Amino acid sequence: MPDAHGTHIFLDYTGFFPDIENLGGKILSIMEGIIDESTANRVHSHVEHFDGKTSPPGFAAVVLLDESHFTAHCYSQKGWLSIDCFTCGATDTNSIIEEMDKALLQISPTMKLEKKKVASRFTNG
Repeated sequence: MPDAHGTHIFLDYTGFFPDIENLGGKILSIMEGIIDESTANRVHSHVEHFDGKTSPPGFAAVVLLDESHFTAHCYSQKGWLSIDCFTCGATDTNSIIEEMDKALLQISPTMKLEKKKVASRFTNG
């Protein structure tokens, strides 16, 4: 995307039912590893678990980047997982997303990618 200064990629999965204790923590760990192996610069990471009292059970995980962010949001009882990565500059957003997809398929091989959207950000003109 030569005319863009950033790339934003969104993924929506269904059928995400891995049998993993502390799933949110595991996903955050995977995300951190992917970022640490990329050219992106990790600033902060956090996972918030939802117990179902005020919102559906699941989690939200975020890796704050110097270049922007990498997030995961899961409704565990429904098997829904969304991934979102936005980076600016020369960071290869697509390779981050590809590595995440491979890692997710390792822990939930029957999940299905329902939607992928790529958006150019900070475009010239």
